[in-house]
Amino acid sequence: MGEPIVVGITDAPAARRAAEWAVKRASAHRLPLKLIEVVGGAVGAVGENDVLDAAVAAARERVEATASALPRLGLKVYMRVDRGSPVAVLTEASAHASLLVIGSDHTGSGSHRRGAHGLRIAAGAHCPVVVVPDVDVSDRSGVVVGVDGSPVSEKAVAFAAAEADRLGEPLIAVSVWTPLEVPRNMGAYPVQYLENMEKLTDEALGLSLAGLASSYPDLEIVRRVERGYPAHIINELAGSARLAVVGSHGRGALARFLLGSISQEVLARLATVTAVVR
Repeated sequence: MGEPIVVGITDAPAARRAAEWAVKRASAHRLPLKLIEVVGGAVGAVGENDVLDAAVAAARERVEATASALPRLGLKVYMRVDRGSPVAVLTEASAHASLLVIGSDHTGSGSHRRGAHGLRIAAGAHCPVVVVPDVDVSDRSGVVVGVDGSPVSEKAVAFAAAEADRLGEPLIAVSVWTPLEVPRNMGAYPVQYLENMEKLTDEALGLSLAGLASSYPDLEIVRRVERGYPAHIINELAGSARLAVVGSHGRGALARFLLGSISQEVLARLATVTAVVR
């Protein structure tokens, strides 16, 4: 049996959606599920222990209730309640996970509220992270993946193709090209330059997708070559998709708190369930 899918549990509605999403994937891949809630915020104030004990008890009840409400589907479900920093605990847990799934308070309705820890968890995790908004995506179609030809982009394509095939959804692979800023004294872009930028991007996209047809013969692949800014285009397409997948370009110790600019901007305007692959 492989490493578990870890789910961060809180009292937010999105946490329930995250658990429901995770249990379906765990069932498909025959992986165990581990539900973790972290009680943080302790500062050592006088009288704090009673409050902390009550918070831990409530968290334990919530994790057990979440586990009881999930369709088991033959899965092994583990539960854990920790005290400490949610970022530190979930990041540590991700080192022994196949996937980390967390909820987001984003509703897709123009609200810009964010949980305090989501971006830092997505940046620091050792495995792919799926961020689930409090939005029903069951009536949407397609898995969108951003493709830029980098090694981490290849991992994002592989993850997205496997998910699209599992879900029976089309894979929408998008590569975005952005022209250089035109100097003020230059005027319009040369037509040849624009045409070549689009052609080169299309060729690179084709190379990134080579081999998918043989691995997933029934997978519908939709190629999109767009001019603009990658995060904007990805989120526009993700608005009608069941899943979006992007790569993280974070490296080394600094990646604990930084994402690549594109993945960070995609998460900041979360349009659908979104996976960050590293």
